[in-house]
Order: sequence, then C-alpha cells, then structure tokens
Amino acid sequence: MNRLVPLATALLLTTAPHAIAHDITSPTNAEIAPDFDITSAHATATDRTISFAMELAGMAGGTTPVPVGQLEGAPVDAYVWVTKLDSARAGFAPEMGLLALAITAHPDFDDTPAYDENGDGDPANDGKTWHAHWVVLGEDEACGAGLKVLDVSPGQDVLPATAPGLPIALDSPDIRPVLEGSAARITADIEGGADTAFDAVTARLNVHETGGTPLLCVTTVNDIASGDLSFPGIIMAE
Repeated sequence: MNRLVPLATALLLTTAPHAIAHDITSPTNAEIAPDFDITSAHATATDRTISFAMELAGMAGGTTPVPVGQLEGAPVDAYVWVTKLDSARAGFAPEMGLLALAITAHPDFDDTPAYDENGDGDPANDGKTWHAHWVVLGEDEACGAGLKVLDVSPGQDVLPATAPGLPIALDSPDIRPVLEGSAARITADIEGGADTAFDAVTARLNVHETGGTPLLCVTTVNDIASGDLSFPGIIMAE
C-alpha cells in the first residue's frame, strides 16, 4: 500500500486482522522527508500519565512550515499519536472521534495564549515553537487527506478547561514536548491509558483559506508508522 494513503481511507482498514504489537517499527522511505519519516513509535502509561515517543529517520523538529503571513491558509506541521482512547479522557465530549496527541509548529499564529513557550515574555508569538495539543479528528472529504480537526461551537460543545477558544476540538494544555536528535517525546497527564491501541503519523495540516469550515484540515500525510493506520501499537503499563 502507498504509505501516503489518505487517512480517511486508512480508517476503513482498522477492522482488518493484524498482529498486536507493543511498539511499532516502520521502514525508512526515500520518498518521505527524513524529518517526518517515522522509524518507530512506542507509548507507556502510569496510573496518571501517558508517555509517547517516535523516532525519525532525520531530526525531530528539524523542519518547520514556511509562513504565509496570515491565519487563512496557514500551514501546520505535526507529529501525531492517534489513539483509541475515548475523547472524554482528555476533557472533550464522549466518543466525538479519534483522540490524538500532537506536537505541532505553525509560525503564522499562536494557539497557546496562556503559555510562553519560547520564554521571551510574550505569550502570543509562540506558534513556531514546537508545542502540544490534544485534538479530536473526524472524517471530511473536503480535506486533502480526508480528516479534519472537528469543528465545534465554544460555549456549547464540551471542551477542556485549557482549550484556547477556537471553534475546533483542540486543547492547549501546558505540556512541553522534547524534540532531541531523531526522537520526539511527550508526556501527558491522563488516567487509564494502559492497554489502549495507538498509531503514529506525521502530517501537514492547513487552516481554511477563507476562514470557513472545515477550519483545520489534514491535507497531507507524510508517514504512518503502521503503514495503514491499523493501530498495532499498545500503550504499555510501566
């Protein structure tokens, strides 16, 4: 299968039989930019946290999007762990869609207004600095890869307390990722994650070019650790 398979198509394969593995290994692919070419992914959990990691063929965080100078059409690069956890575990409404933890960079806007990730005293200019989000993904044929961050109505739909108020199912907790060498790692406060299936993806997202909906689309899949989003990884209890 083409490793750049659209995610919505790959979702149809999640019911196919596969051998359950604790970690996921992925061959390198010369057609994928090394900084987004996944070679392995794993996850562990305590009673209160989940720790995710992935290894890249290149440098984790070594490439960031070229800014376009405005929010509309703005690109977002992301390292993503897609899970079978219920969305309610991260403070969203139950069973909204696929709950994912993402490490993202997007120089055209800042969606973590409560935190100053780059430490310069201005909490509103940190979009280019790699930072974390919980997101809920859903299918949408209008998006290039067939998935979007779900559109919501703040004040009406259930969102986490640290959601930044954007009309999408996105949370901006104060979770600081570690991108070092070829490894991307992150630990989130979330209970009951052990024995849950997961997969890992690198992707490009884009904000809607005219400010409409879907607001934030997955437009390009760089790599899928399993090759087909079959969720072979298992979050292992520490």
